[in-house]
Amino acid sequence: MNVQNQKQLGRTLWNIADTLRGAMNADDFRDYMLSFLFLRYLSDNYEAAAKKELGRDYPDPNAIDNGGRSPLSVWYAQNPEDVAAFEKQMRLKAHYVIKPEHLWTSIAHMARTQNGELLNTLQAGFKYIEEESFQSTFDGLFSEINLGSDKLGRTYADRNAKLCTILTEIAKGLAEFSSDVDALGDAYEYLIGQFAAGSGKKAGEFYTPQQVSDILSAIVTLDSQEPATGKKERLASVFDFSCGSGSLLLNVRKRMGPHGIGKIYGQEKNITTYNLARMNMLLHGVKDTEFEIYHGDTLANDWDILRELNPAKKPSFDAIVANPPFSLRWDATEAMGDDVRFKNYGLAPKSAADFAFLLHGFHYLKDEGVMAIILPHGVLFRGGSEERIRTKLLKDGHIDTVIGLPANLFYSTGIPVCILVLKKCKKPDDVLFINSAEHFAKGKRQNQLTDEHIGKIIETYQFRKEEDRYSKRVSIERIAEEGYNLNISRYISTAEEELEIDLMAAHGELVDVEKQIRDATANHNTFLQELGLPLLPLTKDDVSP
Repeated sequence: MNVQNQKQLGRTLWNIADTLRGAMNADDFRDYMLSFLFLRYLSDNYEAAAKKELGRDYPDPNAIDNGGRSPLSVWYAQNPEDVAAFEKQMRLKAHYVIKPEHLWTSIAHMARTQNGELLNTLQAGFKYIEEESFQSTFDGLFSEINLGSDKLGRTYADRNAKLCTILTEIAKGLAEFSSDVDALGDAYEYLIGQFAAGSGKKAGEFYTPQQVSDILSAIVTLDSQEPATGKKERLASVFDFSCGSGSLLLNVRKRMGPHGIGKIYGQEKNITTYNLARMNMLLHGVKDTEFEIYHGDTLANDWDILRELNPAKKPSFDAIVANPPFSLRWDATEAMGDDVRFKNYGLAPKSAADFAFLLHGFHYLKDEGVMAIILPHGVLFRGGSEERIRTKLLKDGHIDTVIGLPANLFYSTGIPVCILVLKKCKKPDDVLFINSAEHFAKGKRQNQLTDEHIGKIIETYQFRKEEDRYSKRVSIERIAEEGYNLNISRYISTAEEELEIDLMAAHGELVDVEKQIRDATANHNTFLQELGLPLLPLTKDDVSP
């Protein structure tokens, strides 16, 4: 499926969502819609793997009585004694199992025929996927999808009917496109973006715009010490401690290729978004053994694997990306001052946890790793404890690059934000400033970064380029003179330069203009004289008092 068709599929599904959600708010409907797409993806992928596994024994879809039956359901009925061995094999090959009655083919048929058992079958299917399908359990994967909710209808019959309508329309929409499983992953990502854009600030919090995601993922995949040498061949691990729907992590994987990352790690506090992230990983072909997403509070550091006390066993990551909530109020207790993440730098103020998030991630960065984090501009210049943390990071040589982005790029806020690139060991003893705040395409709701804008930022970082009014390498000594203030405007002037006026040249031009006026007046007077009319004065002295 080409890019155009992928976009068309996304738009088709969005139109279905927009039409069917009715009185339900977009956030609630998003969970239903994305879960059904997820089921479709798992089913298609599983049936393709089953067909390959069974070979000639896989029933011919054209030869079986339709009736909503899938070829796999026919094979199950004909080979009950082989089912256990088959499912064991599928767990090895496809990494999961789906019962024939829970496959999309069966569910879509039940919807089309208004089968009264659709709701119960869906509930059973989701429960099986959560608890039994995968080698690792996916507890609560569908916990936010309440099929018994009054939002779908007051009675079981109403809810069942509503689900029949939704699933039938989705099945129709998908039938117009090929069954390319990769396209479903892209459509899923498109819908997440559309829901984020259309659902206001709250819903937009979990989503990093694709263009900004492209910049971060490009930076952390380049060689950390010598970015000019290009992309790393492999990352052992990548981590996003506020991963949202996982789009940043998937973008890094896309750049590295399906086998370019050893393992993906993510953490998310919001339960709904945490489930979206897990589905998003699976939908993009990431096996359940290739990622680990944890539901928990990053600032409280409640993920056990990160609380390892033995320094030799402390987890660390090659690449860290993050778009944490901007200036979140947090409960920084006095005891947290001794936390290993903060004790060398100090605690971020309770009014803004920006530096707390930064220090959390930085603590787990490998010595040769790269971290790129999106933060509000305030971290560049605010005083107090933030100034102390910023100064320490600069004196230790950990801040590599500051990138100022245009305002109004995010769904959650219109404020201008920046990207900080941090390294534990870096070669340049200066800081690279990139001011891209004026380089964007104006959009209806959000401003946009074009491929050209994104490419310019990445190239400037990669080759540490300097360009008038756009980028500059600034020594630590110069930054110290500014009190370790990183406000970009202190180092890159964007003010319009005043034109220098050459007074002698201007005088010459005035003399020349004066001569032209006298010549023109004299010429005009010859005509006036022939007509017997009064002449125009040639000089001020000729003007009558």
